[in-house]
Amino acid sequence: MENRIYNFNAGPAALPLSVLEEIRDSFLNYSGSGMSVTEISHRSKWFDDIINDAKERIERLLKLDEKFHVLFIQGGASMQFCMIPMNFLSKENVADYVNTGTWSTKAIKEAVILDKKVNIVASSEDRNFTYIPRDIQFSSDSAYVHITSNNTIKGTQWASFPDTGSVPLIADMSSDIMSRSLDMSKFDLIYAGAQKNIGPAGVCMVIIHDDMLELVQENLPSMLDYTTYSSKNSMYNTPPCFAVYTIQLVIKWLEEEVGGLKKMEVINRKKAELLYGVIDSSAFYKGTAEIDSRSLMNVTFRLPNEELEKIFVQEAFENGMGGLKGHRSVGGCRASIYNATTIKAVEALTDFMKTFEKQKG
Repeated sequence: MENRIYNFNAGPAALPLSVLEEIRDSFLNYSGSGMSVTEISHRSKWFDDIINDAKERIERLLKLDEKFHVLFIQGGASMQFCMIPMNFLSKENVADYVNTGTWSTKAIKEAVILDKKVNIVASSEDRNFTYIPRDIQFSSDSAYVHITSNNTIKGTQWASFPDTGSVPLIADMSSDIMSRSLDMSKFDLIYAGAQKNIGPAGVCMVIIHDDMLELVQENLPSMLDYTTYSSKNSMYNTPPCFAVYTIQLVIKWLEEEVGGLKKMEVINRKKAELLYGVIDSSAFYKGTAEIDSRSLMNVTFRLPNEELEKIFVQEAFENGMGGLKGHRSVGGCRASIYNATTIKAVEALTDFMKTFEKQKG
């Protein structure tokens, strides 16, 4: 489409073009209602159909059984940083956290603010969060284990997930949810801010098992209690309707156009291989994550100096590629290649990288 660039933003991030077109075409009159989807009541049959279809498609893609509940909660993934310890930690018990960077650090901080007991059972801080810790010794009596599956800022990702035995495993999957096959039997709760891989900003998807709902602490504020959402189909109050609608369309695209998570994973691996291939064959570009911990979603790299990085980001934008500036806390460059970022976009970027190196290297 004219004037659209290749979008490598880390979040809010690219959405499938066909989804944006469907939103555009139905925006003023959703499903014959005579109203925009932003105007219909969340108590209407139209919205009932939207939220229930979104949940059913998510259940199919992840092969969830009836013991899992799909919730839509406002406040983003950052709200989950406090909701999780509020719901599952009493004054007596302790939770294990694995610290793999900024978002893990923030999750730990929120638990500490609430005066909850946290055991940092492993950390990659010793090498500036450039890797995923291995051979972790988890506590057998922990209330839960918390990990961040993909780290957008440092460009690292869990290639496989740890065995926590009988201890519940909780994962922040904000930036790689629905990007690859997932064995949900390993998890008791996963959560994902939508704005990176499954929708726009404004909603967090939570998938929680019955066993966790039974452990929710008493006397919590209603809006911070998971059972409020599970008992009311995420409609205790007005949900973020437009964000949920967009998630429904993205999940529909993933299921019907892409063909499911296994096919999506093949595409995502190909995109990552193209980018890392250019980086690894070059003395000009240098990846920042250790090879065995590299993310398939966020490819982080440096150029010989910061001035060249600024020129790279600017010239890339002038050539139709946006969002390549690294996070402000670390600098450098970052290409976020979430599900909606096409192979064609990545090919355009790798061609530009090769040309830029010839000109500036």
